[in-house]
Amino acid sequence: MRSTSAATALAVLFGSVALSVAGAGSASAEPAVLTQPVGLVADGALQRVFVADQDNGRILATDYKGTLVDLNVGFGRPSDLALSADGLTLYASLPTSHEIVALDAATLEVRTRYDLGAGTDPRKVAFAGGRLWFSYRITGDDGFHGNLGSIDPAATDAAAAVALGQLPDTVAPYYNAAVLDADPSVPGLLSVADSGDSPGALNVLDVSGATPKLVAKSDGGQYFGDIDLVPGTSQVLWNGSRKLSYADGTFTEAGGLAETGWSGDVSPSGLIAQAYDRHVSVYKAGATTPVRRFDTGTSSSIGEVAWAPDSSRLFALAGTGSTFTLKAYTGPALSVPSLTVDAPASATRAKQLTVKGRITANVPLPAGAKLAVTRTDLDSPAGKALPAVTVKADGSYSFTDTPPAGGTVTYKVTYAGDAEHTSATASDKVAVSRAATTLSLNNNGKLYDYGADVKFTAHLGTTYKNRKVEIYADPFGSDKPRKLVKSGTVNSGGNLTVTLDMSRDTAVSAVFAGDSRYQPKTVKINAYARVKVSTAVSRHYKTAEIGSTSYYWFHKNTDPLLTTTMTYYPGRKQRFDLQVYYNGQWYSADSEYFPLGTSGKSAVSLEAPGESGIRARMRSVYVNGSSGDTVNSTTYGAWKYLYFSN
Repeated sequence: MRSTSAATALAVLFGSVALSVAGAGSASAEPAVLTQPVGLVADGALQRVFVADQDNGRILATDYKGTLVDLNVGFGRPSDLALSADGLTLYASLPTSHEIVALDAATLEVRTRYDLGAGTDPRKVAFAGGRLWFSYRITGDDGFHGNLGSIDPAATDAAAAVALGQLPDTVAPYYNAAVLDADPSVPGLLSVADSGDSPGALNVLDVSGATPKLVAKSDGGQYFGDIDLVPGTSQVLWNGSRKLSYADGTFTEAGGLAETGWSGDVSPSGLIAQAYDRHVSVYKAGATTPVRRFDTGTSSSIGEVAWAPDSSRLFALAGTGSTFTLKAYTGPALSVPSLTVDAPASATRAKQLTVKGRITANVPLPAGAKLAVTRTDLDSPAGKALPAVTVKADGSYSFTDTPPAGGTVTYKVTYAGDAEHTSATASDKVAVSRAATTLSLNNNGKLYDYGADVKFTAHLGTTYKNRKVEIYADPFGSDKPRKLVKSGTVNSGGNLTVTLDMSRDTAVSAVFAGDSRYQPKTVKINAYARVKVSTAVSRHYKTAEIGSTSYYWFHKNTDPLLTTTMTYYPGRKQRFDLQVYYNGQWYSADSEYFPLGTSGKSAVSLEAPGESGIRARMRSVYVNGSSGDTVNSTTYGAWKYLYFSN
């Protein structure tokens, strides 16, 4: 029912169609890899697509969506497939076993095997005039040569059904096996084109009678990789690009298509699918420019293409490198409109604005075509339908609207499609102004003792509908993430309060998400927390006051033990400050950092002076940054006073 292109003898992967290999008549979800696929044909009666896997000797069937529904194996190296006129029998040519097999298209089970004899290698197949026609190649004393054979499916004996040497004597000899094509709308015609370039003969035969009769011939030395009969005309399409007329019995140029192709297929209704590079172009009957183009995206090439008999779908093998995917395209003859929407970049809320645009197509839209319009905004997140707009004769349109809500407003325009066009949708966004509101948060910059419970209050000013505020706490340090601590509607005074336990410096933020008339607002403050620090003194023999200050008394040769307890943090150190009293003043003797254990404790033994009458004091300090981290504010511990006596 169609010709096969020599350009598609490539490795193929049905990556998107979920083909699988299990056994005859089975299917699963695992993908199948095809190398050198041949014979892509579509069956309207069963709504199936067939393709042969040449390297693996398989024949596969998918549904019209490209999902594997059946397969059979053990066919050597099939070279082509063809369907009977009723779509119930699938024929496969098998050069390695020198035979043609007829399969039940519904089950892929072999019905009949037609033995052609040793040395006869069948290649291409086509069904026309009630018979299956096949090209073949024979090696003889004079070298290779090609010819034409037929199979009569009505014959009761398989051997008697086969007829070889069917090329009329009046045609030029064929060097290679021919490329064949049949036209279901003219059941008695068959095109036969030598696939080589020496001499590259092309013939159209009438095969409706007992023996083929020559309708048109050409002995020209051209390469015919693909040839298709064009329904309703005395023309053939050559290599998916050029038309040749044979109305007078010879072939003459009849014009070409606007784009170059390397293969194609013509549907019974006259639609032309042209494969080239990474796209498939579709032409209506008699047209020279495409009505639609399917871009295969990341693929690097297009192989075979095949029409569904009712022209409702188009199938193509799109590939990258040596792997190809089966593509199924719906509405292939529908023109795809180009639709634009142009809205202002910004606008003022509650003020009228104008949206304009244009819709064009290579097939003109019907007069008075309507476009649906939808506005999506903060008040109508699911979209609100606006009055439909009528397209002008030049394809332009415009409408006005007064956006009630601020923020991002989207205008979506849709053409529903018609008998000759697909649907089309486009949109544009407008930044519509919103008023500013106020939002504040107290306690910025304040310092609190460790563990203090502090109330943070967010105050929200005037808004439209949204009175909700979220308060977040983000403790300093990488170990504790920002956390939502309260979310709710502000009270009648516009306030929302949360109490936080100040264990470390904390960034507190309040967030108002905005509404349809007021902008979002966020404020952030920092509140600070000291560490908890204390020092225990031991090894003294008493405590007593000197003046009004309480001292720990040590013998002059006793080493005081000073144990600091400080809020723990990994890597934290305490600074040990030591001062000595002399002539009525305190003088700094030393400051040194000592690490905290995981318990938060740091014990320091102070060397005894060996003299009596010495007064000293010490304290432990956390210094933001210098103590090894920055999660708390600098905190000074209390002085501990020491006196050394005899």
